[in-house]
Parts: sequence; C-alpha cells; structure tokens
Amino acid sequence: MSLVVRIKGIMLTPRLVWPVIAAEETGTVALYTRYVMPLAAVPAVAGFLGASIFGVGTFGLSIRVPLATGLLQMVMSYTMSLVMIFIVSLTGNALAPGFGGQKNSANALKLVAYSSTAAMMGGVFALVPALWMMMLAASFYSVYLLFLGVPSLMLVPRQKALPYTAVLVVCGIVLGVIVNMAVGVVAYTGPAGIGSVDGAADMESPTGEVTINTPNGAVTFDMGKMEAWSAKVEALGRKLEEAQQAGDSAAFEQVLKEMNELQREQPTGK
Repeated sequence: MSLVVRIKGIMLTPRLVWPVIAAEETGTVALYTRYVMPLAAVPAVAGFLGASIFGVGTFGLSIRVPLATGLLQMVMSYTMSLVMIFIVSLTGNALAPGFGGQKNSANALKLVAYSSTAAMMGGVFALVPALWMMMLAASFYSVYLLFLGVPSLMLVPRQKALPYTAVLVVCGIVLGVIVNMAVGVVAYTGPAGIGSVDGAADMESPTGEVTINTPNGAVTFDMGKMEAWSAKVEALGRKLEEAQQAGDSAAFEQVLKEMNELQREQPTGK
C-alpha cells in the first residue's frame, strides 16, 4: 500500500483502517523506512524552514535561528522522534496486559507509528510558528487515533481503551519533554556533532540499550529500567481503574498523586 493511501486512510477512515493494519505483517525496518521516516521528516524540515529561513515575526521584527544551529536542531529532532516512537511502543507493549490486552511488540510499534500520523503531518504548520495551535490540534487528533487503534492492535477491551490511552499519552508527554530538552541543547552547544542512533531497531530485545550520540556526548537509555518503570505505570493503571469502578474518589486522587510522583522517576538518558 502506498504512503499516500495509508495516510489518507488512517486520517479519514481510522475505524476501517485499524483492523486492516492489525492483520498486516509489517517488519520494523519496513515500517520505519516506508512510513515513519518519511513522515517524521515533515515536522523536522518544516521546523527548520520556519525558524531559520522564514523566521518568527513579532513587533515588526523577524527573528531567525542561525542556519548551522537550525540544521543541527532539525537532524536532532528528526533522529530523536524516531527513537521516541520506538520507546513509546515498548511502553505501550508493557502496559497492555494490565488493561486486559496482549503483548505484541510489532503491533505496539504499528499502533504508535500510525497513530502519530496526524501529529507528524501537522508538523507542516511549523513553517509558520504562529500556527502552533494547528500543530496542537493535530496532536490531539493523534491521541484520538491512538484511542481508536488500541482495541484492534493491543486487544485491550473497549471499556479499558481510554485509561490505557491516557497512561500511554502521559508517558509520551514525558518523553517529549526529554526530547525537546535534548534538541534545545543544540542551540547552546553549537555544531559540535550530529546525533545518531545505535541499537534502536531491535524490537525483539527491549532489555538492551538505546544510545544517542548528541553534541554533548553519548546518551544511553536503559531499556531494563524503562521496562521496570513501565511495570509500575501498569500497576498504577490497574489501581486507577479499580478506583474508578468502585467510585472511590479518595483512592482515585491518591493514584493520580502516585502517577505524578512516578513521572519524576521516568528513566532518562545517562
């Protein structure tokens, strides 16, 4: 299936397309090279053009990011977005059993990759930084796509798809903050090097490490710690569901506090 047809399908008729995607046997390399990598380039390139070529206009002035810095930020954001999709899929795979679903690393990657379509396509609005609200709207639509795809790909019951989606989105937001911080470092370190990814293609061995070479040196994400953290998130997800079903507002609030504390324990690069 062509890239354009798949984008059109997942954006316009997601309820019909998700079961089709679930039945497909798509390898990690094929999914990345034929779909994720082309789409991930949209926000990266648009962001570079918007910040370094067109600039941000305010009070009659046009502010532009230096070309060298802009190029490095583009490469960093592109590379780390690929890694982020992989790591979020690992988290989603680990969470599935806790919400009545089944672990399936291939389906978890397809779920995260295809549901990210709207957000990645919405990255085109980065050409005009003032249109950031449009990018935000596209991100919200990606969350909706994720919610629709959960029952088909992770076999999570529909009544549990919402809390599963909510927990996974929280994990994604935390990772997004880490990515933005890493990319932002480029603005202050200058062109000291361009990041590369090692070991991110091994979907069958999530207990290894993912290493990213940044301008400040190598950053390694311990997949073992990510799995352990995901298990804690899974346990809290079950407690949240139990509190919701029991109508126990005090327990519900307590779980939310624990989730907030757990966010601070999110494994970061070392």
